Amino acid sequence: MNINELLVTAAENEVSDVHITVGSAPAFRRHGLVIPIDDSCWANLNLSPEYFEQLTPEKTKELAGQLMTKEQWDKFYQVGELDFSYHIKPGYRFRVNAYKQQGETALAVRVLSTKILTFSELGLPPALETLCEHKDGLVLVTGPTGSGKSTTLASMLDYINTRKSCHIITLEDPIEYLHVHKKSIVNQREVGKDTASFARGLRAALREDPDVILVGEMRDLETISTAVTAAETGHLVLASLHTSSAVHTIDRVIDVFPPHQQQQIRVQLAGTLRGVIAQQLVPAAGGKGRVPAVEIMVATPAVRNLIREGKTHQIASHIQTGARYNMQTLDSSLQLLYKKGLISEKEVLSRAADPETMKKFF
Repeated sequence: MNINELLVTAAENEVSDVHITVGSAPAFRRHGLVIPIDDSCWANLNLSPEYFEQLTPEKTKELAGQLMTKEQWDKFYQVGELDFSYHIKPGYRFRVNAYKQQGETALAVRVLSTKILTFSELGLPPALETLCEHKDGLVLVTGPTGSGKSTTLASMLDYINTRKSCHIITLEDPIEYLHVHKKSIVNQREVGKDTASFARGLRAALREDPDVILVGEMRDLETISTAVTAAETGHLVLASLHTSSAVHTIDRVIDVFPPHQQQQIRVQLAGTLRGVIAQQLVPAAGGKGRVPAVEIMVATPAVRNLIREGKTHQIASHIQTGARYNMQTLDSSLQLLYKKGLISEKEVLSRAADPETMKKFF
């Protein structure tokens, strides 16, 4: 069994993720569903029978070994998990997480697109263009794992790269989308390879004359604190968080800090935040593909005041009434997608923040 053949097959069949684990045939995630390739729905794949068999501990270990260098293998066995990027040939790139489960080796491999799509191609609202036009401040893209945050951030960077003459630095773990120099100069740093951590790379970035800084994920207090400081000192900072809404995002940033620092960070965040994009990927009607449902919060003077005063629970009502500022709730985004025939009523009701109110629209 050759891991490269399996990954290329995945990339050529609209698969987003490949899962390798003991006791199951290799499994593909397509359109949000994870299905082992011994299932009849994959009968058309041009693979030899061995790929449809349940994997043994020896086989998963062998497949993982085909992806790693000796140094990566040693580190994986020392710490129990490892993130890294992997490419086979031009046009085939992957993000790999190798991990131990019940003492055995497992893999989760994300298939990466080599083409960076525009906002319109992704189905994202034009409000994102306005957020990219800022010269400084903090823009956060949030959502659960697999919600397309990295894809949205790549599109935002490409928008800036195409239109502005500036210096862009990215901090990623690992690097997913490769950006070429267009109107801007883009330097991409990978955590673990080019810098030890997000926090260390972000501190160093402040001395590297950047105009725009992308932080792949704000994971800890030091990274969040440095990102806010960078936004305060004249840089546009784009970053991601694993939160479900704009309000939860603001609360998450503040709650990371100890109680005696929270009022200070409220004031800093109120001054630097430009907007929050909270997104989900919703299965498309008909079962083919997924479309983004997006909540957008723009940091208007009223929103800034609520952040400063610790009244974040009132922000949701400002988003509901903020259409003239290009704001929209998740529920209004779901409603619009349904009206366009892109998603089903079932998906709207299962994902809506207020499903009872949404029922009135059907």
